[in-house]
Amino acid sequence: MPETLLLTRAEVARLLEPDALRTALHEAFIAYSLRRSVAAQRFVVPLPAAAPAGANGMLLAPGLIDGIPAYSIKVHAKFPAQKPAITGVLALHDLQTGHLLALMESSHLTAMRTGVAGALGTDALARPDAGIVAIVGAGAQGELQLRALAGVRRLERAVVHDTYHAAAVAFCAKLGPELDLPMRAEPELRRAVQAADIVIAATWSTTPFIDAAMLRPGTHVTTLGPDQPGKAELAADAIQAGLFVCDDPALALSMGALGGVGLGPEAIHAELGQVLAGTRPGRTEASQITIFGSVGLAFQDLAAGWLVYQRARAEGLERTINFLT
Repeated sequence: MPETLLLTRAEVARLLEPDALRTALHEAFIAYSLRRSVAAQRFVVPLPAAAPAGANGMLLAPGLIDGIPAYSIKVHAKFPAQKPAITGVLALHDLQTGHLLALMESSHLTAMRTGVAGALGTDALARPDAGIVAIVGAGAQGELQLRALAGVRRLERAVVHDTYHAAAVAFCAKLGPELDLPMRAEPELRRAVQAADIVIAATWSTTPFIDAAMLRPGTHVTTLGPDQPGKAELAADAIQAGLFVCDDPALALSMGALGGVGLGPEAIHAELGQVLAGTRPGRTEASQITIFGSVGLAFQDLAAGWLVYQRARAEGLERTINFLT
């Protein structure tokens, strides 16, 4: 009878190697844009009024990638006041039999694949000489975005803004020495954005806070916060002023950066997978403003989960359960 491998957060963190994940996601974005047969879905699960403000569930499915004989379904609880704010499980199923191959804790996996996906989009669209980065949102995802970006391009320095200034100060004190990167905390949002070549926003905001007037020519912005209806980081005029690239057009419109500010499909230039594949251009001029809006897709979970599962099997991890007994 089929056995299901069980993996904890610590095991997932040990088994998920960033360089392998970067390669897998690069290939997966291209495959999704050029050869997808089933669109990725995200379902917000509303909770009753008794739940904390901003809390909800989230279901991401199906995770599918050409060449991987499995699919994934992820179930998350999103509670902004908790640490970690997102917890859940990833179910990995055999594509031919439906057998549950593995059940793994998904918070680290999700954070890592979001960080690496953001870095892929940023590196593909930012100017080659862009080296000054502004991080807006000094939380766990802001940290992962900076780490992932530092892994793909040389950075000169970073400026960090958070509505809680002490968090930005602590962020700089921690990551500056670790990354050997000059960093400073900036209490004024506008000054942080205008100081940078690359702006990465990773917040829980429901109100746009970056407008067109704040963006210098040649700036790139990656916006990661809008991943469900009602969230927004960039104002409509900021998006309209730039070249907007998304991970999935339908989701960008229904719950991503475009939907949050009432923009339509005419605002979309391309999917990231098309830019990575070279079937659509990315930045064509140094003075262009470019924007990558990512909601996060189920195939990213599969790419990460399959890497973890394969390494676990190779190492002979044997904590399993048969749910059918």
